[in-house]
Parts: sequence; C-alpha cells; structure tokens
Amino acid sequence: MILPRLRDPYFNYQHRRKLHVLRIVMALCITFSIIEFFAVQHSGWALVSTIMVMGNLPHIGGVLDKGRQRLLGTLLGAGWGLLLILLPLPWPPLAPLAALAGIAVATWLTFSNRHGYSGLMFAISLLLVIGDGTRELDIALWRAFDVLLGTLVGITVTLLVLPQKATDMLRFMLADNLDGMARLYHVHTSATAAPDIDARETLKATSSLLVKQRGLVDAIHRERRLSRQELDDLISLQRRMLSTIELLLETHWTSRDGHDRIDAMAGLREEQHTLARGIGTLAFQVRTGQPIDVTITPFELQRHAEQAGNGRSADGRMLFSPSGYLWLNRELARLTADLARRLGGLERLPSRRLRRRAPHHGLTENPSGIAAAAKQRRNGR
Repeated sequence: MILPRLRDPYFNYQHRRKLHVLRIVMALCITFSIIEFFAVQHSGWALVSTIMVMGNLPHIGGVLDKGRQRLLGTLLGAGWGLLLILLPLPWPPLAPLAALAGIAVATWLTFSNRHGYSGLMFAISLLLVIGDGTRELDIALWRAFDVLLGTLVGITVTLLVLPQKATDMLRFMLADNLDGMARLYHVHTSATAAPDIDARETLKATSSLLVKQRGLVDAIHRERRLSRQELDDLISLQRRMLSTIELLLETHWTSRDGHDRIDAMAGLREEQHTLARGIGTLAFQVRTGQPIDVTITPFELQRHAEQAGNGRSADGRMLFSPSGYLWLNRELARLTADLARRLGGLERLPSRRLRRRAPHHGLTENPSGIAAAAKQRRNGR
C-alpha cells in the first residue's frame, strides 16, 4: 500500500516540500558516508556541491539541467586549472593571468543566457584548483574530484528517491489554472456586482502559477517529454484566456443599458455556463491523467447580432458594449477549444498511474466545482 502511494505523481506534488527536504538530507548523508569511509581529502567541497546542485529544485528536470551545467563547468574549469599547474610556465604571473583570461572568456560566452551557471562553475572550479598559486597537483585533483562526487550524488538521489518531475508540476499547475479560470468565468456570469476579493485573489494566484510554469520550461525540456514550442503554446493560451476573463470581469458592468441588453439575450447564459463547465472538465482530465476529450462549442453570435448591433441607450446613443462583450465570450471559447486541441495532441499527457490513483485523492468527484456552485445557488433562492 505504501509503495503505490510513493510512486503517485499527485502525492509527490502535494508533499513536494517534505520530499525535497528528505532527498537533500539523504544525499548529504550519502556524500558524508562516502567521504568518511574512503577518507576523501578536502571533502567539504563534496558536501557543498551536493547541496548546491539540488538547491531549491525539487524536480528531476531542474536538477538534471543544473547538474549538467555544473559538471560541464567543473570539468572545463578544473581542466584549465590542471593545465596551468602542469605547464612549465617561464614567468610565475602567467598562471593567474591565464586564469583571469579563462574566467573572462567563460563569463563573456555565458552572459545573459541559460548556460550562466556553467560559466559560474567554471570560475569556481578553476579558482579551487589553482588555489593560492602554490600549484600543488594533488590538492587540485582532490578538489576537482570532490566537486564531481557531490554533483553526481545529488543527481543520483534526485533521480532515484521519490522523483518529482517538472512535467507533472506543469500538469497540476495547468489544472489549477483551468479550475481557477472556470470558477472566475462562472462567477462572472452569475454575479450581479463587481468582482469581489475572492475573485481578485484567484486572478492573482492564477497569474502567479503562469509565472511558475514559465520557470519550468528548461527543466521540462530536459526531461524530454515536451518541446519548448509546445510549452510556449500552452502557457501563451493560458495567459490569453486569463486576460480575456479579466476583461470580462472588469468591463461587464460599466453600462447598465448595455447590461440589460446582454441580459435579455436568450440562451447566452446557458452558453456561458456550458463553456465554464467545459473549462472545468478540461482541468479535471488534465489533473487525473485522462485522454483529453472535451468538445468546446463555439459561441453562436449571429442570433444575438440584431440585439447587439441595434442596442441604444436611454438618450438614443448607440451601444457598442454588447458587441464587444459577445466578442470576448467568443474569443474565450475559441482559446479554450485551441488549448483542448493542443492538449489532446500531446501523446505523453495521459497517465495511467494518475488515473489509477485518482480515486484515492477524491479527484474523480466534482471535477470543477461548477456544479456544486450552481446547486448551492439554486438552494439559496
């Protein structure tokens, strides 16, 4: 019973902080045991490397990316340092000058790009190897070995001990975002006042999750499950959906005449509630690892065209807000359908393990919360 739970992506996501602490403590214990058992010299650098490569990255992709950069920077930096120690330089100041030149080149090449950590590790490893300029080969080799040892232990523990995948983190963040947008849109189509504090908090939380998803792109790419283009498309569609919902929340009640005109459009509310349920169902299928099978019905605006186009205020002025409001709803439906289509085209999105474990987390009940909200509203009437 315990083993399936520990292999459950949703369980690992819910308890990712505790599991990350466990992995770091375990990695440090393993590194300490190795350096004590084999009496490794200058062993402090092995422990430092272990904690640095794992750091605040609880997922495999992040540690793999950071570990790869650390290994590359360490090997190149240590190699350059060893070369400076072994070469019979005719003038002693040439060694520090060559070290500075190497650091300058590495910094230049990795400036403002995703390989900046490799440049940093090149400089650190080089300075560790050449030390204070005494050019002792054995010390240089031990220091380089310690850095490599700590890095490899950190990567191994991350891969083998209750691994947390960045791809799964994206899945659950995406599902949470869709749930939040479904609730916001449903509240908007049911409320009679401006957005309340809860709606604003939901908007803030959803925006924050979008930023976190953007930070996972490199890690997910390192896990070889989704391409950068696919990730960019998913994040872009979420951002545009959220912007559209925010416009609906902020502009719906600016004109009472326009609102009355919109409220009189037969069938519009049913279309909106259907779309809200569709977004919630999409969130449910993403979260539980099911194949994406959601049909988003496009908004039929033609039947509302006359009411929207001929709307006038009490003083006889043309009302443009109904047409703009209908367009925003149609755009939200279009974006949702596009997101569902793209998610349905991702072969690695469905997860048999998640589907099997979903009932244990109550994920098979009330997928979006929209039905419960509607029932509660009917009971309150």
